[in-house]
Amino acid sequence: MPTLSRLVGVSLHAVPDEAPLVVRTVALDADALAALVTLLPPADQVAWLRRGEGLVGWGVAARTTSQGPDRFAAVDAWWAELVGHAVVRDEVDRPGTGPVCFASFGFADAPGTSVAVVPQVVVGRRGDTAWLTTVAAGTLGRHETAPQPTAAPPAPVDLVVGPGALDDDAWAAAVAEAVARIGDGRLEKVVLARDLIARAGAPIDVRWPLRRLTERYPTCWTFHVEGMFGATPEMLVRRERGLVTSRVLAGTIRRTGDDLRDLALAAALARSSKDLEEHEYAVRSVAEALGPHCTSMNVPEAPFVLHLPNVMHLATDVTGVVPVAESASSLALAAALHPSAAVGGTPTDVAVDTIAEIEGMDRGRYAAPVGWMDARGDGEWGIALRSAELVGEQRDVVRLFAGCGIVGDSDPAAELAEAAAKFLPVRESLDS
Repeated sequence: MPTLSRLVGVSLHAVPDEAPLVVRTVALDADALAALVTLLPPADQVAWLRRGEGLVGWGVAARTTSQGPDRFAAVDAWWAELVGHAVVRDEVDRPGTGPVCFASFGFADAPGTSVAVVPQVVVGRRGDTAWLTTVAAGTLGRHETAPQPTAAPPAPVDLVVGPGALDDDAWAAAVAEAVARIGDGRLEKVVLARDLIARAGAPIDVRWPLRRLTERYPTCWTFHVEGMFGATPEMLVRRERGLVTSRVLAGTIRRTGDDLRDLALAAALARSSKDLEEHEYAVRSVAEALGPHCTSMNVPEAPFVLHLPNVMHLATDVTGVVPVAESASSLALAAALHPSAAVGGTPTDVAVDTIAEIEGMDRGRYAAPVGWMDARGDGEWGIALRSAELVGEQRDVVRLFAGCGIVGDSDPAAELAEAAAKFLPVRESLDS
């Protein structure tokens, strides 16, 4: 039966002097629904997709920005306030139905913009269940039949890719400096990132790389929020009705395309002391961050090897249980986890300071939480890896990002090759 509810949140930010949001979710015929990524219109799109399932949305019913050390708490409070004044009619009642916000956060505590958006229309799919949500101010949004695919987006034209803040030699030198600092005992691990700049001869339609990423990397989470897009293999945290999951990736080797050779490389990765050390730091940081919020946890003793089209990773799925009532939202859990050792290092504070000193660039929203949350606080937050950001008013410039975990026996040349492999997903998604 349809339910009508008012969700009450704690007010830390004033609600705009506007009519409350009125939200309605209805079921769709999953068998008749086209691929979600093909439904996106040319503007104001958001996306969170994996294996044909997930959420896409468009239009802007509400939006906020935040920055600095309180950026996560500010968005969490804004969302609680917004849904606390919303009228919600949800005829499906699944995670991701009813009001949903999508957000992408800045990596660092220093000033930098994070953004959260509530779309006017959301289409979701999970297994055999599909739904359509509309959001409007003060009135029940009109529901049409299932949205139809839009025209195919154009490919980027005249794309030229060049170095970003640091060229190859300068970034290799930064890796060497990080190894020296680890050798001096100042830290155990640090993740160093680098960027490339791609310039096109015309505005880039982000739907082009999104379609290609969903096709080529179906096991990753393909995302887009206000120009930040990519296909991340790393689930920072999922909260769904009391169950919490976090997938940790650390330790990487490039695939060759030869199946027998890749099996041998996977076995070598699973035995690599350097990669196992890097992975252990990352798993430990996640378990320590989630522990205070969970009544029970499961942390596997050994990682498995995750096979992706371009690379293989050491991976561990950490799970836990949180109280259903009065538990931290999925965003609050993501905030507690960020930055994990997988994107920052160990010890965290020393690693983040080292990144600021020697990385040579502003990460912006790279390697930070990106994802969605519903009115219950359930949601999925990935880490914005294998990602890029559209920049500039003309939307014809893209910053591509990649990062590598540096430990005591890291080799600058090998890390440079690993970064090149991690650039491939987004670089190839922009090709004509």
